[in-house]
Amino acid sequence: MLPQLFTPLTIRSITLKNRIVVSPMCQYSGEDGFANDWHFVHLGSRAVGGAGLVFTEAIAVTPEGRISPHDLGLWKDDHIAPLKKIIDFIEKQGSVPGIQLAHAGRKASIMEPWNADKFIPVADGGWQSVAPSAIPFADEHNIPHELTEAEIAGIVAAFKAATKRALQAGFKVIEIHGAHGYLINEFTSPLSNKRTDKYGGSIESRIRFVLEIIDAIRTEWPQDYPLFLRISSTDWVEDGWMIDDSVRLAEIVKAKGVDLMDCSSGGAVPHVKIPAKPNYQVPFAEAVRKTGILTGAVGIIVTPEQAEAILANGQADLIFIARELLRDPYFPLRAARELGYDEMVWPVQYERAKRKK
Repeated sequence: MLPQLFTPLTIRSITLKNRIVVSPMCQYSGEDGFANDWHFVHLGSRAVGGAGLVFTEAIAVTPEGRISPHDLGLWKDDHIAPLKKIIDFIEKQGSVPGIQLAHAGRKASIMEPWNADKFIPVADGGWQSVAPSAIPFADEHNIPHELTEAEIAGIVAAFKAATKRALQAGFKVIEIHGAHGYLINEFTSPLSNKRTDKYGGSIESRIRFVLEIIDAIRTEWPQDYPLFLRISSTDWVEDGWMIDDSVRLAEIVKAKGVDLMDCSSGGAVPHVKIPAKPNYQVPFAEAVRKTGILTGAVGIIVTPEQAEAILANGQADLIFIARELLRDPYFPLRAARELGYDEMVWPVQYERAKRKK
């Protein structure tokens, strides 16, 4: 019997050959937003490994929307060409290329993880961060500039412009990064949004920003191409964003043209105790899926059997894998073998290594 993990999935006009997704993972290895050989090898090798959908890392729609100075960007046309080279290679392997569009908000201007994620002051080459409210993420961060309504409109326009460039580059799926305490999540969470205008207060007002971004993207993105939204399903903090809010958001964005909710969690505020363990976020994907929208499960999914069970139990439609694919870029090939799926197509250059019965 065909394992669920290797059952194709068609979303709008795009068919994924399997349910394994390379989750967006920042590499902190670009210069001035440009992709380079590192990104080509990193993303290309996961396509060679057999993943159905390969997402780039979070790609900033404005320079100040980067997490670090070495994030990728798509705020100018010059960024398109190196991304197109990667996309062409991904598609030659039979995988679908996806892009995650993002803005870091108040969590911008920090150093790479191997440099302890230290905040970079403006005087040391950093930049002024922005947010819905002038509340720093942590004590060592600067006070973010509170966005005006006109500036919010400018960021929405930046998402729209980046979408147009993503289409020119050749991407087939867009994911909006609305999770992990970055700008969109800062608007949706009551912990970071203390505005009193039309973008703050009630949940209807706090989600206005992301709804405007969805509308803007859909004006540029073809109707037959999928649109995903990554969310933090819960802040893991009392009085924060909760799973019930995510379910409500799913009902609204589905009607606006979002096809799948990628259900992560946390990141809105520091020093939160998160009960991280295998499958700990899967119930979020399951709850959101009950609204009728497709969902992606993510977070400490490390074995083929685990991924297969999530799909077989109807808890999600796609499996987003991150760190396990850093450890093993060929996880899909291994999963096919372990689940007894003999029809998995290997690159012809690697066929000699395919285990035969």
